[in-house]
Amino acid sequence: MTTASTAPTRGVTPRPAADRAAGRAPGTRSGSTDGAQGGAPDAPASGARPEGPAELPGRAGYGRGRGGPLLLGVRHHGPGSARGVRAVLEAEAPAAVLIEGPAEADALVALAGEPDMRPPVALLAHAVDDPGRAAFWPMAEFSPEWVALRWALDRGAAVRFVDLPAAHALAAADPARSRAEGGEAVGGLRIDPVAELASAAGYEDAERWWEDVIELRGDGDPTAAFEALAEAMGALREAYGHGGHPRDPVREAYMRLQLRAARKEFGDSVAVICGAWHVPALTRRTTVAADRALLKGLPKMKVELTWVPWTHRRLARHSGYGAGIDAPGWYGHLFAAPDRPVERWMAKAAGLLRAEDRLVSSADVIEAVRLTEALAALRGRPVPGLEETTDAIRAVLCEGSDVLLDLVRDRLVVGEALGEVPAAAPAVPLQRDLARRQRTLRLKPEPQERELGLDLRKDVDAERSRLLHRLRLLDVHWGEPVAGRAGTGTFRENWRLRWDPELHVRLAEAGVWGTTVEAAATAKAEFRARAATLLGDVTVLAEDCLLAGLTEALPAVMRALADRAALDADVAHLAQALPALARSLRYGDVRGTDTAALGEVAAGLAERICIGLPPSCTGLDADAAEQMRERLDAVHTAIALLPDRPARGSGPDAPDRPVTPVGPTSPDRSAEPHAPGRCGTGDAPTPPAPVDPTGPEDTPDGSDRPGGAGGAGDAGRPRVPVVPSDPVRRADGLVERWGATLLRLARGERIPGVLRGRAARLLLDEGRIDGVEPGLLMDRVLSPGTPPAEAAAWLDGFLGGSSGGGLLLVHDQRLFGLVDAWLTGVPDGAFPAVLPLLRRTFSGYEPGVRRTLGELAARGPRPTAPGPAAPVAPGFAPVLDRERADAVLPLLHLILGTESFA
Repeated sequence: MTTASTAPTRGVTPRPAADRAAGRAPGTRSGSTDGAQGGAPDAPASGARPEGPAELPGRAGYGRGRGGPLLLGVRHHGPGSARGVRAVLEAEAPAAVLIEGPAEADALVALAGEPDMRPPVALLAHAVDDPGRAAFWPMAEFSPEWVALRWALDRGAAVRFVDLPAAHALAAADPARSRAEGGEAVGGLRIDPVAELASAAGYEDAERWWEDVIELRGDGDPTAAFEALAEAMGALREAYGHGGHPRDPVREAYMRLQLRAARKEFGDSVAVICGAWHVPALTRRTTVAADRALLKGLPKMKVELTWVPWTHRRLARHSGYGAGIDAPGWYGHLFAAPDRPVERWMAKAAGLLRAEDRLVSSADVIEAVRLTEALAALRGRPVPGLEETTDAIRAVLCEGSDVLLDLVRDRLVVGEALGEVPAAAPAVPLQRDLARRQRTLRLKPEPQERELGLDLRKDVDAERSRLLHRLRLLDVHWGEPVAGRAGTGTFRENWRLRWDPELHVRLAEAGVWGTTVEAAATAKAEFRARAATLLGDVTVLAEDCLLAGLTEALPAVMRALADRAALDADVAHLAQALPALARSLRYGDVRGTDTAALGEVAAGLAERICIGLPPSCTGLDADAAEQMRERLDAVHTAIALLPDRPARGSGPDAPDRPVTPVGPTSPDRSAEPHAPGRCGTGDAPTPPAPVDPTGPEDTPDGSDRPGGAGGAGDAGRPRVPVVPSDPVRRADGLVERWGATLLRLARGERIPGVLRGRAARLLLDEGRIDGVEPGLLMDRVLSPGTPPAEAAAWLDGFLGGSSGGGLLLVHDQRLFGLVDAWLTGVPDGAFPAVLPLLRRTFSGYEPGVRRTLGELAARGPRPTAPGPAAPVAPGFAPVLDRERADAVLPLLHLILGTESFA
């Protein structure tokens, strides 16, 4: 049940019925007079031809003096049409009610009368062999079809759906196509019947014409609108034929056959509820043979139907499986309000704003009602419509605020209603298992978006997390993980949940993998592991399996991971895959999963990255270097999460030996403070003295030249030791090998400047070089012999991004002076080339940091006292008090959830 399609540019001159239909009456917008149901696909129209003049065998629309069945042409989801249908059915009391909808839905009619059935709901039809081929027929409380269905069930009348069976409709076309999208159809332009009638009546806005003429006709004769509309549609069908809807003649042939069968059983005591566009075709005299000829040879497939919950938000969509109505909440209000709809609507809006702590008085409500009536009078409308009430709410209740008006539109005009269906409704086993898990875990599907925080140390929250991750593996995206506000601890997760009706289709599709959520997710994970060709895909899958707790799928995933890792020699692929593995190891620790095999694969990838990264970074262009910079940061974070692995000959059976830095050991500096960001125990080994990282040069392929790492070729040159990031780790562990790799990148000649600068910054942040050495590196890079563009790239790597480079310049006057001196010395001809890169570097800083840097630049460089020692900052002692520093460790372990490692 969708909105009608776009009107053509050519005009039409309907017969006098269209002029009668253009009489003035109050109303509101609604759905389509077109008989197409929401989401139903088009079918071929073999033998279709334009209809001729209507010949009425019975009552077109409604007429007391004529014989024949009662044909009520409606606009789908129109509250006025729904009230008119109810009034006519009460007056006529037919023995059978025929409703436009898939014929297979007859078996589901009784469920509509169950106490647990609450609209909005929809009929869902999907192919058994291809559940993704599906269609919906949504119904709201104010839909004429739903009103007729409930009236028949309450009065004991027979109910039948008479549209083309879904078995033919789904087999004939792509169900993803939406009639609400309009545009050109096969065989000609699609017309919008309402737009044509509005144009004939002199209206530019078709919806406004429908509001004024058809909907909310008050307590007048309910039959007048049906009679006028039926005759007006007859004029349009005479002019346009099927109006660009080539499927309609086939559907209407099937409807006529069903109408003949009902008349044989019930006589003329039959009421047909269908789109007004189809009424002329149903009154047209044709032979049974001609109708059957149109249906002959239609494709067919096996389908299943059920009722599913629907939402007002989906009714408001014009694409996909929406119904294409703009204001379902407003329509529901108009249908349910017994009297004074404007006053009641304003009271609802005031209540909503008061719930949001907005001051709205009774006087404001009265003034808004008066303004609504005045706007309707100024615009020449019989009674106020949605446009007038919205303008009054904005001006009076919202005080001109579009933010508050958007809240009213979202909560009231559209609404947040989610329907319910009884448990007896047909469903695939997977859907039943999900419903059982939802009840057990107290996770109620809701149409509005909400955030859910989970503490994985609690059993219920851990089960909720596993369920949501398993559904994501099955492409049922009920929830999406979001970044938490309270830190990055692995025992907390934050989700954003919203249930969409289309997820019922996803569940039907996922049903081929298993009958329970766990079994289906396991089977799909194993299939994806066998089919994956890229290492990154397998590592992401391994992470997903750990998050979802799919222990049975892990062996197959681990075999695929080991195979892909052994064959993939691209360092970029390895660097892209390692972060997911490192996260998986953390999740495994939190969730109690055995990740020993995963740790072996991750450590192997890290070893290969340490070996191959420097040569892979040689000679990269600017774009490739920027991508490698992102991978460098990701690998650095990932290696910090991996358990350190000692190198060959340094395992538990190896003889104890002292920590050996890369360069010669410095004199004891135990009296000096630790490197930034490090605190250890009192008996921890003391880091060696940081010295110049500009030691042995790299060869073009990234390997050390003879004389490096303690060789005679570097005699007299200061060396940079590799300081363990954790005092309890051995110096030759994985972290130390990664530190050596960063050193090779920082001093490489053919490494792009952005990578050299980023490697130097990571070394500084990890405490592997002290506060003096960055100045030596920067002094070398910013020397006059370095091209300005390369120097700017190095600065971007060292100071740019989210690394806090701005604060580093603020607090390190020496680095600030080097940058300031280099900037003032850049030649005029080279400055325009480096300016974009510099602007990108400094634009990433916080506004307060940029302001402070500007003030420092305005003051000029400060004179510094000679000597390497920098003055101690106020409030800090010259020597670190290790005992006081160690006192905070228990609290830090508690915050980070690492008590077991303390």
